[in-house]
Amino acid sequence: MPDAENPRTDWSDDLALIRRAAREAGEVAFAFFGQSPEVWWKTEGGRSPVSAADFAANDRLQDILLKARPNYGWLSEETDDDEARLDAETLFVIDPIDGTRAFINGEKTWCVSVAVVHRGEPVAGVLFAPALGEELYAAIGLPAVKDGVSIEVSKPREGELRQIALPEDMLARFPDDVRSTLKRIRHVPSLAYRIAMIADGRIDGTVVKRNSHDWDLAAADIILHQAGGRLVDLAGNRLVYNRKRVTHEELCAGAEHVLESLVLGLRSC
Repeated sequence: MPDAENPRTDWSDDLALIRRAAREAGEVAFAFFGQSPEVWWKTEGGRSPVSAADFAANDRLQDILLKARPNYGWLSEETDDDEARLDAETLFVIDPIDGTRAFINGEKTWCVSVAVVHRGEPVAGVLFAPALGEELYAAIGLPAVKDGVSIEVSKPREGELRQIALPEDMLARFPDDVRSTLKRIRHVPSLAYRIAMIADGRIDGTVVKRNSHDWDLAAADIILHQAGGRLVDLAGNRLVYNRKRVTHEELCAGAEHVLESLVLGLRSC
């Protein structure tokens, strides 16, 4: 049995489980897509919407995952936080619809995000985007995969600008020598999907404003890591998940050839 000296290394069974759960939850959510589901605001006058689809997908995930792994902890955007999760060595970290605003507006760039986090580190993750017909997944010891094909981050391209997802006002504050090497792409509403775009080489990097949450990041983090990229804080450190505080400060994600420039640029903002 795994212990501190002989940690568990095979997460393939958990990966298979969360892939099945994400697909079923995605089918539940997709049934609401384009059907004007009921929407609420999480705080009075707030800017963070939640829909009936979010709750329905969350219920399906909780039913499948906790029945299969009753000893795992649980952290979801759409479930009241229970600090009992802090005592769990392994837990599920869930965003039933990452990109709810896009979902409500009929945009296709949203996904179900499911991760397994063990001792503070994501060890398996899946992003299922039913409106796009895409699935990305990875686990420790296994390659990152999109729609059955292994993926990896971009390589340096001599003479080409690096494709970056970040707010225009933030890019304007980057040092001139950094800004001149970057090309900003159109906004991608789902943070998890944006990081996945780095994993499959469509873009080179992104920055993440402060106050992102574990559930926005964990699944995309392991997919990016297994594809050869990194998600880091401004000290260059990987994130620790399942802390009492589940929000994060400013972050950078990218292939190695762009990450240092992004960290430098964000530090100067």
